[in-house]
Amino acid sequence: MNNVKWIVLSVVMITFWLYWLVPPFSSTASLPYDDEQEGLQDQIVIRFSHVVAEHTPKGLAAQKFASLVAKKSNGKMKVEIYANGTLFTDEEELEALKQGKVEMIAPAYSKLTGFIPEWRVLDLPFALPNDKAVEEALQGKVGKILFSKLQSFHVKGLAFWENGFKQVTNSVRPIVQPADFHDLRFRTMPSDVIQEQFRLLGAIPKVAPFHDTFRELYYQQVDGQENTISNIYSKRFYEVQRYMTISNHGYLGYVVLMNESFWNRLTSSQQQVILEALAETTTWMKIHAKIINEKQLNEIIHTRRMHIHWLTDEQKREWLNHLQPLYDRVRRQVGGQLMNEVLRIQQKYLQ
Repeated sequence: MNNVKWIVLSVVMITFWLYWLVPPFSSTASLPYDDEQEGLQDQIVIRFSHVVAEHTPKGLAAQKFASLVAKKSNGKMKVEIYANGTLFTDEEELEALKQGKVEMIAPAYSKLTGFIPEWRVLDLPFALPNDKAVEEALQGKVGKILFSKLQSFHVKGLAFWENGFKQVTNSVRPIVQPADFHDLRFRTMPSDVIQEQFRLLGAIPKVAPFHDTFRELYYQQVDGQENTISNIYSKRFYEVQRYMTISNHGYLGYVVLMNESFWNRLTSSQQQVILEALAETTTWMKIHAKIINEKQLNEIIHTRRMHIHWLTDEQKREWLNHLQPLYDRVRRQVGGQLMNEVLRIQQKYLQ
């Protein structure tokens, strides 16, 4: 009898432990979703490379875009973000995109000027004097012309993303008039227009990758640079520069590009997911880029590390007069139709 009781008790105990410790097997049972469960053939992975910090307007926009793509595709599409140039530098990313080593990038307009001359109009100083001018140009005829030029380059233009207007910083002296640029060395992007801009103002341009800019400033290989407030703040340029001029002399935005072959392999529904996510992200970025730049300018002011001068409208016109030869040069390079549209918008909004 004792043996029978022991056997019964053992069966009960085993049944109890099996019930609580072993997950029930049924057609309705499932584990919490993990995108790593998706097979290589089931999930579309988009590698998105950029060179700025995660908390800049572009960095935050990339994160929002990735979240929206995952949500709209129910996890069937995944955007992997590589920030701070961890995958490719700003000098490498465009070629990497063409070769299919990355699916998506969002470079500054200047990165296209060496390959597609028409994009040089966006680097012209004071060409787009304010936010309304930027919107009218990029969402109108200018933007359509520029996107059409990408087709022969085998990349797909998807959207224009905002950042903000560029300001000038340096470690030598306040810059108010064009003469104040004399013999100062400035780090620039690889843009003929931007380099000539500084030459006409009397400065010496030096091309350097964005990720090298802090080091160039710290070791005084250059005296200054131009950038948006968010980039000046996120890369701590204000720690190694004494003077800043709020000039708003040029607009620094980004163009969202995708490898054309990759885009063409996507289904129409997958393309629609990307376009919808980009549209929402672009609207979000338009608002938040301004908020971020204003907030970070106030934080720079509160550090009391920099002497800051705001250019007056009269001072801006003085700069523009010195830069007029650059407009004549770019007109010869891009043709009258595009240049006339840019000048029409400039005159409409220039104060």
